[in-house]
Amino acid sequence: MPTTPASHSPAPPLPLRRVTVTAVRRVTPRMVRVTLGDPSLAGAPLAGPDRQVKLYFPRPGQSEPVLPAPDPDGDVMRWYAAYAAIPEARRPWMRSYTLRSHDPANATVDVDLLLHGDADDGPATRWARNARVGDVLGMFGPSDYFAPPVDPASGDWTLLVADACALPALATLAAALPPGHRALAYVHVADTAEEQPLPTEGRLTVHWLHGESSPEDAVRAAAFPAGRPYAWLAGEAATVRALRRHLIEERNIDRRAIDFAGYWRRKLTQDDAPTREDLAEAQERLAALSDDT
Repeated sequence: MPTTPASHSPAPPLPLRRVTVTAVRRVTPRMVRVTLGDPSLAGAPLAGPDRQVKLYFPRPGQSEPVLPAPDPDGDVMRWYAAYAAIPEARRPWMRSYTLRSHDPANATVDVDLLLHGDADDGPATRWARNARVGDVLGMFGPSDYFAPPVDPASGDWTLLVADACALPALATLAAALPPGHRALAYVHVADTAEEQPLPTEGRLTVHWLHGESSPEDAVRAAAFPAGRPYAWLAGEAATVRALRRHLIEERNIDRRAIDFAGYWRRKLTQDDAPTREDLAEAQERLAALSDDT
């Protein structure tokens, strides 16, 4: 008798969609909150802190980004290869952001975009300065493939460190703290006008740092609470690496209890090739994931 081929469950579809701007407002003088909508966002699994997405911005002269169709087999790498094959003059700029909030009833998400100084404007900042209702972007994610879920209350207390770029992500972790959970946050922004409320049910103490103040110096000088901490570090890549080394080598914190991400690199963008330090950070992140398994 002929045998029946084994059935395979279809691969989940890629979390790729085109989203339309439904609202734009200034949160602070340098932070723009953009509300993005699409019917598929109503039931999307977007709950949880630090849920990251890739946004794709159109090139000059384009009304929306040129993107390949989703891979029918849900193959991320094959889709990314098709994206990379688009001629550079037409290929959308890609940047990483954290979802600030999700409104399933209205099928929207909020994303906060930091406006850098005029001399440092990149494609995302230029777009954000002129964002209007009706603008269209591409969005990939959130996906555990490139941003595993985090639990900010996995330790006896929590340490959060961020600069202005990572402040939206830090805010989602603060909001996810359980009632009464002890947490310290060190946040570097340009000035007092850039400080934001950080609603939380946890016992969060926020130290705002301005101007030339160094997050690394502030953390080194800090008196930590007793107990086993969970640490989340995000911001400029070299600063994050130095902080992680300090926590592991001088504070004796288990490397498995530290989540870290270099959001940006001095004088470089996501379009530039990775540096030796970037590759070292990637190896450290892979090693940390291996330690967790």
